[in-house]
Amino acid sequence: MNLPNLLTSLRFVLIPVYITVFAQGHMIPAFFIMVAAGITDVLDGYIARRSGQVTTVGMMLDPLADKLMLITVIVSLLVSQHISWAAAAAMFLRDLGMIAGGFYFHFRGKKTVPSNWMGKLTTVLFYLAIMLIFFEAPHAHLYLWAVIAFSFVTSIMYIVMFKALNKPAAF
Repeated sequence: MNLPNLLTSLRFVLIPVYITVFAQGHMIPAFFIMVAAGITDVLDGYIARRSGQVTTVGMMLDPLADKLMLITVIVSLLVSQHISWAAAAAMFLRDLGMIAGGFYFHFRGKKTVPSNWMGKLTTVLFYLAIMLIFFEAPHAHLYLWAVIAFSFVTSIMYIVMFKALNKPAAF
C-alpha cells in the first residue's frame, strides 16, 4: 500500500473517531477531527500526483472516504438539529448518487472519472459551510444551500466527463 492510499485509509479510521467525539458533545474537537480528515484528503492527492502513485484503488477509495466522512458529519449535524432535514436530504441524494454511480459504472468495466479541481473545490466549500455551522456563524445555512446547489452543478459536470470518457470510438 502506497502513502497516498494509506492517508486515504486513515480517513476511514477517522470516521468512528469523529462519531465518538461528537456523540460525547465535544463539537470543537469533532470539528478538528473533520479538518484532519480534510488535510489527509489534500495530502493524499498531492502526494499521489507528485510522485506518480495514482492508483485505480486510490481513485475509487479517495472519493468514497470523502463522501463517507461528509455523510457522517451531515448525519451528526442533522441528529443534533444543527441542519435541516431538507439540507441533509439534498446532500445525501447528491453524495449517495455519486457513490452508487461510481461503483455501478466501475463494476460494469467503465472508466472512472478521477476527482478534479471542481470536485475538490466542492469538498472544500462543504467543509467551509460545515465550519460555519459548527461555529454558528450568521447566514451559515444560506451559504450551505449555495454550496449544495454548486455541488449539483459539479455532479452534472462529472456525468458529462464520464460520458465523454466512455464514449465508443467512432470509425
